[in-house]
Amino acid sequence: MSATQLLVTTRTKKPRRRWTVREVVFHLIVLAILAVILYPVAWMLFSTFKPSEQIGGTAQLLPSEVTLDNYTKALSGIGGVSFWTFFQNSVILAVLAVIGTVLSSALAAYAFARINFPGRAVYFAIMIGTLLLPFHVVIIPQYIMFNAAGMVNTYTPLLLGKFLATEAFFVFLMVQFMRGLPPELDEAARIDGAGHYRTFWAIMLPLLKPALVTSAIFTFIWTWNDFLGPLLYLKDPDLYTLPIALRLFVDQTSGADYGAQMAMAVLALIPVFLFFLIFQRYLVDGVATQGLKG
Repeated sequence: MSATQLLVTTRTKKPRRRWTVREVVFHLIVLAILAVILYPVAWMLFSTFKPSEQIGGTAQLLPSEVTLDNYTKALSGIGGVSFWTFFQNSVILAVLAVIGTVLSSALAAYAFARINFPGRAVYFAIMIGTLLLPFHVVIIPQYIMFNAAGMVNTYTPLLLGKFLATEAFFVFLMVQFMRGLPPELDEAARIDGAGHYRTFWAIMLPLLKPALVTSAIFTFIWTWNDFLGPLLYLKDPDLYTLPIALRLFVDQTSGADYGAQMAMAVLALIPVFLFFLIFQRYLVDGVATQGLKG
């Protein structure tokens, strides 16, 4: 080997990095914490393959006897209503809630952030004040109102507020995002003859994508996991969602069918996991974009 080849080989060869004792200990602690956090998820997943009598009787993680009966029971449904009916109801509610929340919150945020109208500061303060009002305080008045309007046992009470920008948290999130956008965009749009409608749809809405995706993710998860709302307003089992169906596995007999309940819980978690997995890149981009604003 010539001197030139030896010099090139020496330069291209990277020195092996040596781990310090402190780094090894740190990673071991992190892995131990991760194992503790993920253990309940792993236990629930493996419990779906155990017979029901073995779920609560032993702390063993792996099943000694693998069975698919739990998934068969979960997919067959409860009380003549199949799993896919519960699943479809949850999808309908979650998708409509996402559409309503994203559109209405974006429109309200544009008005608060970009339009000067009398009383804007007062109305914005009142909207923020609704965040301090617990949901349980307004349950009875809302139920009386929707019951008098004949909307009980429908999805209207669960979706009407989503399309009327009642989610103050998401409105506030989008207002803060819009305030970070340059006002020169609006001025350029007005010079080109664009009004508020065109400015919102053609300029603001595309730039608002990170905040929209963040709102969509949280709305989907909260609506999908909502138990109290559907339990309060829905009476027909054909309209029930998956959280209520999970509860029915406990109430249908004197003894709970934990195996089928675990299987349905795993099936119910799959859409939430996939939804977050698909859109998490936009969520991270939104956090990074917020960090770059000065």
